[in-house]
Amino acid sequence: MIVDISREIANFAHCNKSVFMEIKNRPNPNEAFPNPNIPSLCFIKNVVKNPRIIIGDYTYYDDVDGADRFEEHVTHFYDFIGDRLIIGKFCAIARGVEFVMNGANHRMDGVTTYPFYVIGGDWGSAIAPVKDELPLKGDTVVGNDVWIGQHVTIMPGVHIGDGAIIGANSVVASDIPPYAVAVGNPCRVVRMRFDDDFIAYLLQLKWWDWDIEKIEANFEALSSGDLSLIREINQ
Repeated sequence: MIVDISREIANFAHCNKSVFMEIKNRPNPNEAFPNPNIPSLCFIKNVVKNPRIIIGDYTYYDDVDGADRFEEHVTHFYDFIGDRLIIGKFCAIARGVEFVMNGANHRMDGVTTYPFYVIGGDWGSAIAPVKDELPLKGDTVVGNDVWIGQHVTIMPGVHIGDGAIIGANSVVASDIPPYAVAVGNPCRVVRMRFDDDFIAYLLQLKWWDWDIEKIEANFEALSSGDLSLIREINQ
């Protein structure tokens, strides 16, 4: 099914004045597929099974090949390591993302990085590293209101700050600060979305933690290019 997303946006724009005034049909954050007209879009907190994947309300994955299979895009995720993938609220994640977790790391302090002990047969008796000897990077954390473009690879232990944008096909191997625009392989910050004072204001505001009624009442301030509107809000 091919969905005309531009038509969806146009319909929203046409009726946005009434939306700002009254919400009668609110998307349910506890349903996997909030919009029947866009079946590729899934609120993924409702479909993941692994308790070490923690996802906030309204965060979606968009993939025509099965957005409800998001967990397949979290790789090398082994129980004995115990790392977590934590994603905040209101994130937009495009198709083809891959979160590479700590189980992908090989020991690097010996002559070879080859893991003889996992190959099978009598090689299984080869020396295996204990957990503390592996180059583990900790939890992978994506903040709130983060937009991740298509076919992005996120490496173990990376922290991506609130409000950041990650360009398509990037490989994120180091932390990305809040409200940065970052692209490339390796992924690098190319610019900040706002000045330092405004970023500090937004990080204090934490609009994603408001109750949903307050968010709805401030759609215009949150979505408009007129940044003065958000400063007029009483926190």
